[in-house]
Amino acid sequence: MATQDFLVELGTEELPPKALKPLSDAFTQGIARGLEEAGIEFGKVEAFAAPRRLAVRIRDLADSQPDKSVEKRGPAVKAAFDDAGNPTRALTGFATSLGVTPDQLDTLETDKGAWVVYRTVEQGKPTVELMPELVEQSLAGLPIPKRMRWGAHRTEFVRPVHWVVMLFGNKVIEAPIMGLTPGNKTRGHRFHCPKSLIVPTPGDYEVVLKQEGYVIADFAERREQIRAGVTELAEKEAGGKAVIDEDLLDEVTALNEWPVPLMGRFEERFLEVPAEALISSMKEHQKYFHVVAADGEMLPLFITVANIESKDPSQVVSGNEKVIRPRLSDAAFFYETDRKTKLEDRIDALKPIVFQEKLGSIYDKSVRVAALAKKIADAIGSDPALAERAAMLAKTDLVTEMVLEFTDLQGIMGQYYAANDGEPEDVAKALNEQYMPRFAGDDLPTTLTGCAIAIADRLDSLVGLFGINQPPSGTRDPFALRRASLGVLRIIIERELPLDLQTCCEWAEQNFTVLTEQNTASTVVDYMLERFRAHYDEQGIGAEVYLAVHARRPTRPLDFDRRVKAVEAFRQLPEAQALAGANKRVSNILTKQGGDSIGETVDVSLLQDSAEKALAEQVDQQAAKALPLFENGDYASALSSLASLREPVDNFFDEVMVMADDDAIRNNRLALLNRLRNLFLRVADISLLPTAG
Repeated sequence: MATQDFLVELGTEELPPKALKPLSDAFTQGIARGLEEAGIEFGKVEAFAAPRRLAVRIRDLADSQPDKSVEKRGPAVKAAFDDAGNPTRALTGFATSLGVTPDQLDTLETDKGAWVVYRTVEQGKPTVELMPELVEQSLAGLPIPKRMRWGAHRTEFVRPVHWVVMLFGNKVIEAPIMGLTPGNKTRGHRFHCPKSLIVPTPGDYEVVLKQEGYVIADFAERREQIRAGVTELAEKEAGGKAVIDEDLLDEVTALNEWPVPLMGRFEERFLEVPAEALISSMKEHQKYFHVVAADGEMLPLFITVANIESKDPSQVVSGNEKVIRPRLSDAAFFYETDRKTKLEDRIDALKPIVFQEKLGSIYDKSVRVAALAKKIADAIGSDPALAERAAMLAKTDLVTEMVLEFTDLQGIMGQYYAANDGEPEDVAKALNEQYMPRFAGDDLPTTLTGCAIAIADRLDSLVGLFGINQPPSGTRDPFALRRASLGVLRIIIERELPLDLQTCCEWAEQNFTVLTEQNTASTVVDYMLERFRAHYDEQGIGAEVYLAVHARRPTRPLDFDRRVKAVEAFRQLPEAQALAGANKRVSNILTKQGGDSIGETVDVSLLQDSAEKALAEQVDQQAAKALPLFENGDYASALSSLASLREPVDNFFDEVMVMADDDAIRNNRLALLNRLRNLFLRVADISLLPTAG
């Protein structure tokens, strides 16, 4: 089958920079998915995205769908002909519906009899006929929250569309797209090349744009060119290092078609302002990269990326310097003003700020968190007084001028202002660390005071919102309770804190007087333990391991984690599957015979068969070894030791009849099995693991 390259380009007004990459990815994936569903063969799929264009190129696209064999079953042969062998109404009706005569039909022999069938070959449609619809379908499925119309057009898109290129080989597919007739003409840079450019074939696309149009169409290529240019400029011009935030780099890439990095300066006096405030101002408002010296100290420099190759770059730099000066002046003014009022004098200003209508103000939350943090600090060997103090100050920076202007600095400015007020170092750090981890993989609090505040703040939200029946539902999670749960689990596990979620949630519950739900603490604990599933899934640990541990509902996250790691190690042992199967068998037997009513005291005098005597002896020996390991939380060593029970367990089931006629012997054997199962249950229910055979 013949193949050609295919290209579609949508030319628009400047697309939203933060949406450009997601739009490009979705457009590309939509077309590829459409081709797969249509059964059209194709090679490499390439995406292009720039401020004024979205494009997709498909290499080696087949010129048509493959022919497809079609088989339609009609009536049974018995019902298709009468006694004289003439076609019945059932047969003629089937043939007529297909536009054929009965003699053009075949028969199909099956184990359920013979049937009349119609067989034909359906010719594949030409690709050029199918592509317009596939492109339109992909465009309709783009993640655009709000579409717009322009001019007299009824077409809707994220931004006005001005031109469309659609080529199959060197031929234009002229079927309308977004209300426009496609051609082979694209447009260059808005200022450097404000004219149409002919794209002879799909393979020439990015070459024409770069060499004639001053446009680097490939998003990834443009991104790396910006990274390299910014890095080189910082090193060459200042002997420093440009700090490149990946999200900012994506945004700058989406703002430029022909990126030109330029370095500007600001007054050194602004360096007296916390670096985070300067960075936030430059990054959020101006999309600048900041520069640091070899020792990491911030330099009075910034790098902007212009979307134009100016004949006088100094004018562009000067313009940017003029723009950033008032921004940094504002930050300096806010910082100077904020330091005149101590954080503790701002506590009352939290009273009018609502946290949640039923749960009260931010002030009310601070009082609750302070009480909870005090208990948590005591439980983890930290200073309760410092935790209580930090919790009362924790949200006070929300009412400072700096944080009101730059909301992403909450906590960070709190630490600076607390240090300025002469607060203890742990208290100052905790004001920033209360928000850690801010996202998956983020740093954790370094101080125990910070850990206590971070845990208390999250648990207060979880217990409060669950207690008034406002848990997350579906995709709705306005208070980010899922993230809060994972944050608590990470802090406790990775900082190895001896905390019990049940106890902590009960402490939190005691601080509320407005909760309407019963057993809130237990409900929250169950919800948090369920978050472990995704946590371990990301680590490549199977759901069955999580479920085996979860079945025992250990409520200390550190203990839960140790059990999971131990069961995952046990699962790799050659004995694991057989023992899991044996545990499942034991569990079924015990459940049928009364379950919890069965004891685990074994009468040695009632043991008859050598296999049950050997098992009883091995269980005794393993209990002596494993129980101390369990007490110390060394689950991995305990399970490794219990793995040696495989052979005596196998022999027991091969040679011993558990359900003996004699009640005493039967009950003694059940007790032995119960004792065996309870050893494993000290860690997890391993009967939930995959079994042999």
